[in-house]
Amino acid sequence: MPPRSEEPRRDATGSRRGSSRNTGGRGAEPRSGEPGVGGISDARAYTPRGRTVREQRAGGRAERDADAGPAEQRRTPRSTRSGDPFRPALQVLDGGRAGAGRAGRREAPGRSGVVRTVTPRAPRHDDDDPPPPRRRAAARPARRPDRPAARRPSRKPPRLADPRRRLRLGTVLTLTLFAVIGIRLVVLQTVETPAYAGGGVADRLRTVTLPAARGAIYDRSGAPLAHSVEARYVYADPTQIKDQQATARALSPLLAMPASELAEKMKPRKRVNGVDSQFEYLARGVDIDRARQITALELPGIYTHRDERREVPGGDLAANLLGFTSQDMVGLEGLEARYDDVLRGKDGKRVYEVGLGDLAAPIPGGYSETTKAKPGSSLQLTIDRDLQFMTQRMLSRHMAQSKGSTGAAVVIEIPSGEVLAQASHPTYNAAKPVPSDPTDREDAATSFVVDPGSVHKAITFGAALQERVITPDTTLPIANGIKKGDTWFTDTHRADGRRMSLPGMMAYSSNVGTIQIADKLGPERLIDYQKRFGLGEPTGVGMPGEASGRLLPADEWSGSSAGSVPIGHSVDATPLQMAAVYATIANNGTYVQPRLVREVIEPDGKRTPTEPPVTRSVLSPENAAALRTILEAVTTVEDATGRAAAIPEWRVAGKTGTGWRLVDGRKQPGEVASFIGMAPAENPRYVIAVFAHTPAGGGGDIAAPAFRDMMQFTLRHYGVPPSGQKAPKFTVYPR
Repeated sequence: MPPRSEEPRRDATGSRRGSSRNTGGRGAEPRSGEPGVGGISDARAYTPRGRTVREQRAGGRAERDADAGPAEQRRTPRSTRSGDPFRPALQVLDGGRAGAGRAGRREAPGRSGVVRTVTPRAPRHDDDDPPPPRRRAAARPARRPDRPAARRPSRKPPRLADPRRRLRLGTVLTLTLFAVIGIRLVVLQTVETPAYAGGGVADRLRTVTLPAARGAIYDRSGAPLAHSVEARYVYADPTQIKDQQATARALSPLLAMPASELAEKMKPRKRVNGVDSQFEYLARGVDIDRARQITALELPGIYTHRDERREVPGGDLAANLLGFTSQDMVGLEGLEARYDDVLRGKDGKRVYEVGLGDLAAPIPGGYSETTKAKPGSSLQLTIDRDLQFMTQRMLSRHMAQSKGSTGAAVVIEIPSGEVLAQASHPTYNAAKPVPSDPTDREDAATSFVVDPGSVHKAITFGAALQERVITPDTTLPIANGIKKGDTWFTDTHRADGRRMSLPGMMAYSSNVGTIQIADKLGPERLIDYQKRFGLGEPTGVGMPGEASGRLLPADEWSGSSAGSVPIGHSVDATPLQMAAVYATIANNGTYVQPRLVREVIEPDGKRTPTEPPVTRSVLSPENAAALRTILEAVTTVEDATGRAAAIPEWRVAGKTGTGWRLVDGRKQPGEVASFIGMAPAENPRYVIAVFAHTPAGGGGDIAAPAFRDMMQFTLRHYGVPPSGQKAPKFTVYPR
């Protein structure tokens, strides 16, 4: 750009262009044909100080050169400007162009220009004192007519960026944004739909438990011993009950409960977390008809709901075997507890979507899922209901002779080893177990630990026969007593040193003769046969809490043990274990594990037999038969200990015993009388064991007669024909 001149531009009259003031009264002729507003110089006249730098340098030179003619009225920039006070600024924004270009635009048709009138200044004489410089714009010199108007170089506006590039960039960004949004929408609608769709469902879901029916327990013929029936439970919401006493009085006759007890249950109370209780049981297992009557009363805060009730049709029938359940159908004792995982079903549930608030009802078409309840499996026992009933009845009748007594009876079928009846005294009502004493609910056959006494002698005789220590024809001289260690062992029937046959020793229960046979056998072999016969370990019949008993190891034997163990003392056993010993003898010497459960019945009717029982050979059939013959002398020989167990129509083989009861290893007062026998003796079908603990004594008058009644009924119940041959004649003291 060319350098600007230091002198202000002047028009033809010598005045500066763009001046905004008069010359202090000196007139000036107006410029003809020139607009009143120049270029950028006019705009500079409006600086805060009033004039430009160039005007300050010129000083008062223009004032001295001006004519001293009549002064015209001083023109101020505001008085000479056009009506638009912002026009100079607009000219600056227009590029600062002046001269003809601007005049041409202002003189264009249709637009009126503004003509500035400037009073000509008179020439100034040298002798005049220069006036003090004043801040005012000097008059511009008039432009020569023969000289074209000078034009300042036009400044080009700054070049902006290419709008097409911006447009393309904006388009790309916009398309990218919409593409991202579109992809996200596709992901939400396809991939993440389940997660978001179910996000709010959880707050609207309700779950209703569908109880599973508990399996039943049947006897061997399919008759129900225990089963579940549908019922109702009645509960109260204490926060909704308005009158507790009136509500209790209304429910009392229907629930057969005192009104005071019901009112106590209805009292408001708080849970552990401090929240008011809204659920209190009033009654469980209520009949459906009775529950309908309660619902019809429309008592505020009283409601009913589906429940299950365990029914035991026989009451105390096999109660000590069956056990009972809690109100929540959980087995607590007996077979109900032992097979709880089999009998208990798997509850189902229904999950559905409901509205909120007053619309808390299933939403049609909403979420709904139902898992069906799976009923529990049922058990079929080996028990015969009719035989069980009669066995219990007979045992209770005989046990009533002794106050405070405890008894057990077991009936085993030969050769299957199935338990047909297993009775205990005392007993209880399994349908209402709460009032009973815990000891009354024990199964005596598996928890009753005793010193078996003389019934153990069959093990000693059988082991000696099998080990060929003796033969069926062996006779031994029997003294009245024998000393082992520091203990004398004597016989009730004094032999006075005479020789006795094996049947005679068994008939009179000779302790001396049995000890002499055990001396020939030895402790190790005797203990081995005790184990083979099943002593010292639980039978695994299926009852919870079955006792195992205990055998005295040979290294723990004292001097007297050689006399006590062979005759059934210093030995712990249960009635069921001893019954299994005689079942082995009746089964031709083969031990068969006793069992109570025959098969499991699935809900669909499929039947699955239980695991086969454990079997093992203990005696040879010949030795077993010989031992049965020896045992038959107990019920046939005159004055024998088991004459009370004889049955007229059938041959009976068995043995009496007298021992004592052990509780936690301690001997209890009184005695335990027992009789274990089989019939028919020539071909046994059943074995029955009866044990009676009588604190006051007299057990011998209970066990054998009770056995006789039970065995006679059993044989008749199953239609066993009477024995065709009479029992053999036995010689007690051969010559």
